[in-house]
Amino acid sequence: MRGVAVSGLGVLTSIGSTLPAFWEGLVDPSPHFAPPSGCPQVRVPVAEIRSTDFISGSILPKPSLCDRSALIAVEAARSALDDAGLKAEAVDPDRVAVIVGSGAAGVATIEEQYDLLYRQRRRVSPLTVPRSMSSASASWISTAFGFQGPSFAVSSACASATHAIGIAARLVESGVVDVAVCGGTESCLVEGPLRAWAALGVLAQETCRPFASGRAGLVLAEGAGMLVLESADHARARGFVPRASVLGSGWSADAGHLTRPSADGMAKAMTKALREAELRPDDVDYINAHGTGTRSNDPTETAALKMVFGADSVPVMSSTKGTTGHALGASGGIEAVAALLSLEHEVAPPTANYDEPDPECDIFCVPNVAREHPMRTVMSNSFAFGGLNASVIFQRT
Repeated sequence: MRGVAVSGLGVLTSIGSTLPAFWEGLVDPSPHFAPPSGCPQVRVPVAEIRSTDFISGSILPKPSLCDRSALIAVEAARSALDDAGLKAEAVDPDRVAVIVGSGAAGVATIEEQYDLLYRQRRRVSPLTVPRSMSSASASWISTAFGFQGPSFAVSSACASATHAIGIAARLVESGVVDVAVCGGTESCLVEGPLRAWAALGVLAQETCRPFASGRAGLVLAEGAGMLVLESADHARARGFVPRASVLGSGWSADAGHLTRPSADGMAKAMTKALREAELRPDDVDYINAHGTGTRSNDPTETAALKMVFGADSVPVMSSTKGTTGHALGASGGIEAVAALLSLEHEVAPPTANYDEPDPECDIFCVPNVAREHPMRTVMSNSFAFGGLNASVIFQRT
């Protein structure tokens, strides 16, 4: 995939809506998890976007037509296109793809309408279906910018955005499109989903501590991370120097337990990504780990990393979920942006809230303080419920 360039990045998260603010929040994290503002019945910490500027300043003429997840996606896509210096009128609309991952999609709309129907005994909105459908974010991005190439959603739980990036890269590499807007979006910090995740017993009651002995679960987040990919020839023709290149992606399915992860499945995804990128394990300089902070994921991921890279040779790695929270289907998009900024700055963001080492997670995960580290090649991993695994590798151009 050496012909696939990363031209633009865009984020909208609880720690920042611009790349500089997002990066500052990653490398110098400060406590910001708090109970959800619109759900006083559930008192667990979440990573919520508190500003409403993305709604009031939306480029869509009628934001009320959209679920919150779609509004977040459109704003992150706009930021990524601006970062890439791409104007909609300057590209062939038939040769621009929009691929958006989401695990829960329009669940906030569904919750709102069920409240009307079952609690208030009122009629539901005729906009319920178009607002809640899983492809709405992709459709709204296409509509906002007039892109008429392939446009669809990817839903593979917490691997959704990383799968979307891999699919988009293949579309660019194959010549089907010149440009692809890809990544993920999520907004599900409402009572139903929060109670459902709490019932699984995986939500932290205080904070998220990836790979640490004191970890007690994940912190749910909302947000979006978007990339603009384009062919190297297309970037060259417009005189643009890309941020990086997509070298490869790898996907696998555990074909096992729906919620218990498999080190073998995780390792297969990473190995396939390395093979497609034509890299050796020791070519990878930094890994943005999935690192959810749950009792089950982190030791399993540790074992998978050792399988691929060797017990004593795992690259510098960290989990940024201790800072951003876990944005489910959007997490791979947000973390791809984090990995690419790490590559650009040659700094590994810290694994925040790391209290004490865990013998089951005995690999270096940049605890608490960012670390300068030479980087040319980085990997971003997403491992989802259902045993769905995805890895993507980026390299400095």
